[in-house]
Amino acid sequence: MEDGISLTRALDPRENKLNFLLLAVPIACYYAYIANDSTMAFFTSMVAIMPLAFLMGRATEEIALRTSESLGGLLNATFGNAAEMIIAFLAIWTAYKVGIGSETAYMMVHLVQASLIGSILGNLLLVMGLSFVWGGIRFQEQEFSETQVSANGSLLLLAVMVLVVPTVFHSAVGGDAGNTGVENLSHIAAVILLALYGLFLLFQFKTHVHLFATEGQHNEEPEMTQRNAILLLVLATILVSWMAEILVRSVEFAAADVGLPHLFIGVILLPLFGNAAEHFTAISVAAKNKMDLSFAIAVGSSTQIAVFVAPLMVLIAWALGVPLTFEFGKLETVSVFLAVMIVNLIAADGKSNWLEGAMLLGAYVILGAAFLFHP
Repeated sequence: MEDGISLTRALDPRENKLNFLLLAVPIACYYAYIANDSTMAFFTSMVAIMPLAFLMGRATEEIALRTSESLGGLLNATFGNAAEMIIAFLAIWTAYKVGIGSETAYMMVHLVQASLIGSILGNLLLVMGLSFVWGGIRFQEQEFSETQVSANGSLLLLAVMVLVVPTVFHSAVGGDAGNTGVENLSHIAAVILLALYGLFLLFQFKTHVHLFATEGQHNEEPEMTQRNAILLLVLATILVSWMAEILVRSVEFAAADVGLPHLFIGVILLPLFGNAAEHFTAISVAAKNKMDLSFAIAVGSSTQIAVFVAPLMVLIAWALGVPLTFEFGKLETVSVFLAVMIVNLIAADGKSNWLEGAMLLGAYVILGAAFLFHP
């Protein structure tokens, strides 16, 4: 490799057909700022996030090729979740700006909760399911680190407990005391989860690196220079932030116009397009039989959402006076609990095949239907 793939070539539709969807970026701007059509602005900005998230994943994968698979998975998970973090933060900021107690603020808080739940479900069931199926078609059986399953699975179960306890607490106490207790409980839990995530990273990358070491090294060379990869990552992140701002600003009007439940938009639609980076990256590396990296991206993203992004958003909302808690609702909590249990059972042996992937996809479709018909 001399100069590698240039930034212009990385954006060229002839290089990747998905880049054609970048046309949605100026179209979204047109509907948002000129035509003042909130419904079209919402859907075009959501479509625009998909190729931008893919470019973020492409750039991150190029950077990850220069690291270990564990660190590469962490990088992919972090920047793959950037779209969700940006959308959640902007929704919290919108709730703060419009005034606590308003209907818009209430909707924004629930949109944040739904998108966080949807990101966990999407990564665990959809992304991992597609990875298992796509990799399983090419290889009869694939293997990945059982240590990753154990460590991530334990953290996810802890996160599920953090979702269950506030819901049960509020049902048991009720009233104003229950509301205050849930808020205080959520703030304490958020601090503890962030601390535990920090300890998990210390465990994975410092004190017990050998447990996460993989036998195989990267079998491919980076196609982009590190400078071009970083520039592409920065550009894509800026554009994702811009599209997310348009999306959050128009979601309320679009939901009312097309008649879709806010819960379905938050749990299914936003993560479906926002997780495009994980979709493409995890599936493509699974097809290359690099299941440690694929698993690190899919489950690592869910773990990061559950024990880093979610508690971080709760603390940011607390600082702004926005009442965001871990009481995400009974259907959402049960869905995450079942998803974590299914994934832990399927991945416990450190092996995967296409049938297990089909099971995960089936579970995702069933839960999606439940959120679609939820009033």
